[in-house]
Amino acid sequence: MKKGVIIVGSSRSNGDSALVAQYFQELSGYDVIDLKEKRIEHFDYDFENSDDDFNALFKGIVCNYELLIFVSPVYWYTMSGVLKVFFDRISDFLYKEKEYGRALRGKEMGVLSCSNNEDIVTEFEMPFKRTASYLEMNYTGYRHLTVQEGVLSIKSKEIMKEFHKNVELKTTN
Repeated sequence: MKKGVIIVGSSRSNGDSALVAQYFQELSGYDVIDLKEKRIEHFDYDFENSDDDFNALFKGIVCNYELLIFVSPVYWYTMSGVLKVFFDRISDFLYKEKEYGRALRGKEMGVLSCSNNEDIVTEFEMPFKRTASYLEMNYTGYRHLTVQEGVLSIKSKEIMKEFHKNVELKTTN
């Protein structure tokens, strides 16, 4: 079994995405990183943001984990802003300290989204799939989950169980 991490990108640390991450952590035993608790500045071509939390966070992720599960609410048909900034900042390691950017090659990436309804925004997955491809990561899949009034639906729990089983099968082969 590969060592995994759940990376939560939401504007609320105690919202629906946190509920999804908590349940997935119970299933998997993976560590959880809440991006809301980190100070991550926007990408800057002059790298004047190197004193924020991103560099140490990213190095820790690539050095310690083989499987990355991203969790985000659906905001305007796509990932949250904090998660988008995280992805943009990976560029830091494509321009300098490239060995860390290259360390993503061969790692696994999966995605869980959530909202208050079962409507799956098919376009939501595209940035993750393309990012995984660009970074030469193995994309393990995407599932959308429903949370209503702070409760994860039974169907969503079953979806996560199946997703976890599939991720584990893909990463052990």
